[in-house]
Amino acid sequence: MIFCLVFVLVTVAWYLLRGVSRWSPRARRAVGIGSPYTRFLHQWVLSAPATFTYVVVFTSSTILQRTGPPDLIDVLTTFQSTNLARLSDNPLVVLADSALWVSDRGAFLAFYMIVYATVVAWAEQRYGTPRIIVIGLCGHVFGSLLTAFVEYHAITNGLAPARLAVSTDVGVSYIMVAGVVAAVVLMRGRWRAVGVITLTLGVGAPIVISRSVWDLGHLLATICGLVAALICLRVAPPRTPPAFDLGKWGMSPSSPVLGGNDGAG
Repeated sequence: MIFCLVFVLVTVAWYLLRGVSRWSPRARRAVGIGSPYTRFLHQWVLSAPATFTYVVVFTSSTILQRTGPPDLIDVLTTFQSTNLARLSDNPLVVLADSALWVSDRGAFLAFYMIVYATVVAWAEQRYGTPRIIVIGLCGHVFGSLLTAFVEYHAITNGLAPARLAVSTDVGVSYIMVAGVVAAVVLMRGRWRAVGVITLTLGVGAPIVISRSVWDLGHLLATICGLVAALICLRVAPPRTPPAFDLGKWGMSPSSPVLGGNDGAG
């Protein structure tokens, strides 16, 4: 929440500075210095509409979680969880509703926002909005269903308590890992190595450490996202990324991570 507040304050301060610049030379110079960066951010956001729309959605739900009555939020998130009880009642609605919430009362919201705004947004620029939506949905839907199957098997074989069937399981992380693995597929050189290592540690390490079914769910969602990304690349090659003016940051649009016309490896 602090991250969101800082973002809002910076945005408001920027537009106030632009207003003051109409009659203040000093403010006008400051606007001139900052404008290339704000134009870059503006173009970056517009180039990934699905990603940033989703960021707004789950950020809004997190604000509701943090400000609403705790008991009501607990009931609401449990009712919209992809647990066995709810999936057996109305799977399509539950799968849609559960993707609107950040788990654990909005914990790690800033982390999710940063990953979506950078890695997943870059993936959307390369795959295009329709394909990144398909990839994200595959990660969330099939990852959730496979996780539910594992839960059912564990409960029926006495490997997990029956209360697992009514546990709270919501969040944006399944869509996130699907988008991240789709981005890693298109990375090149050292960036791909960094991506693979980071994804392996982020998804694989929790399985070894905590061994929870939800950590396994992240692995299943990652695999589903990977399969969907590879199929999408079979349908059509990656898109040419938008032509950002990255010269002043010492970056080139043809760099292994930020652009180029290379296909998937």
